Amino acid sequence: MTRRTSPSDVDDETYHFLLPYLALSPEHAPQRKYPLRDVLNALLWMSRTGAQWAYVPHDFPPPEIVRSQAQRWFAAHCFENAVHDLRLFTRVQQQRGGEPTAIIVDSRTLQSTPESGHRAGYDGAKRRKGPNVHLVVDTLGHLVTLMTSPAHEQDRAQVFDLCREAQEITGGMLEVAFVDQGYTGQATQEAARQSNIELVVVKRSDASRGFVLLPRRWVVERSLAWLSRFRRLGRDLERLSSTLIGFHFVAACVLMLAKIRPFLG
Repeated sequence: MTRRTSPSDVDDETYHFLLPYLALSPEHAPQRKYPLRDVLNALLWMSRTGAQWAYVPHDFPPPEIVRSQAQRWFAAHCFENAVHDLRLFTRVQQQRGGEPTAIIVDSRTLQSTPESGHRAGYDGAKRRKGPNVHLVVDTLGHLVTLMTSPAHEQDRAQVFDLCREAQEITGGMLEVAFVDQGYTGQATQEAARQSNIELVVVKRSDASRGFVLLPRRWVVERSLAWLSRFRRLGRDLERLSSTLIGFHFVAACVLMLAKIRPFLG
């Protein structure tokens, strides 16, 4: 029986673009019982709907097949590699340098679940228990890297690792990082400088009231809003941090592919 298509399914051009990143073994390998495309579509359906693994519809491959294949993709950084290449393509297409020289850093706290385990710290300011997800994006809002930490840990404590990883990913091209007032402090500045990055704190005016569009800062806020369209990222539903990070890269990949879709045909 032919499976009914889902709005989250990939089209032919998108699938052929992603296939080299996802084919960890030959597409028609003898041990493969289910088409790779069907497994991918099931994972994208999970990302969009936020359903539990056991509730994957019966016309997709079995949940244990989808879950195990997703873990292999995440461990091999398949979607992460695709996001990096898509970022390069998009920047060149917009007549920018292939790698950014400036980034914007921010975090958000996900609501914990029983799956969160040790990641579920308590953020007293936001009055929420869960993990923090720290995002690094370029000035176009494209994901560069991310990491997780318990919510009770300060954002500034993650600056050293974030800057070091972002600098490594971009080949040492980064010069400046725009952050909010949660990253103030001399120690935070020194942590960024160890990766040759200057930390610039974008402050909100004391006289401002209500919503204010802050220079540079709005870019990462928009990226967070884009990611919130994927219900799997609405709460911390994963046992492993690598799975939570992997789903973020899946979402980022889908968003970037939608932008370049006219160029894939």
